[in-house]
Amino acid sequence: MDTMKTFQVVGYKNSGKTTLVARWVRLLKKNGLSVAVLKHHGHGGKPDMSEPATDTARFLASGANATLVAGGGAIQFNWNEEPGFDKLKELATIGKPDVLLIEGYKGETGGKVVLLRNEEDWDTLRHLQGRQLVIGCPEISVDCPHIHSREQIEQIDEWFVKWIGRVDDDETI
Repeated sequence: MDTMKTFQVVGYKNSGKTTLVARWVRLLKKNGLSVAVLKHHGHGGKPDMSEPATDTARFLASGANATLVAGGGAIQFNWNEEPGFDKLKELATIGKPDVLLIEGYKGETGGKVVLLRNEEDWDTLRHLQGRQLVIGCPEISVDCPHIHSREQIEQIDEWFVKWIGRVDDDETI
């Protein structure tokens, strides 16, 4: 088991989750840290796993439970079942990154930044446990740090860099 920083970025569709995670990956890499990302496919159905004409797609269509393709210094792993959240974190961190960023998985335990598009989002997300930062919706009051707009990039990134430097938020995976 390894200890690393883990952090969830949650919110509804088009709230800026992917944009924020991608920016934070670049920021962490620029600071010499290794990063893994786990994303919840919240659009219904299975994610696109492979082009239909590939060997991998043929193996999966033939009934393979999993496929792993390696080459060119990278691997692609497809599994025809969805394991629990803890197993997904374990798989995502097999390379022992310094940081695991998680997009989605609102209901799971862990530190979270909550991205809001409007007050209605807050009405349904205010109950989430582990809120470390709320971004958006300046008219609400919260019991954790609150940055009023996702356009306040410098302030958001400064908060994140400070959070990464804290020693009390590491998780053993």
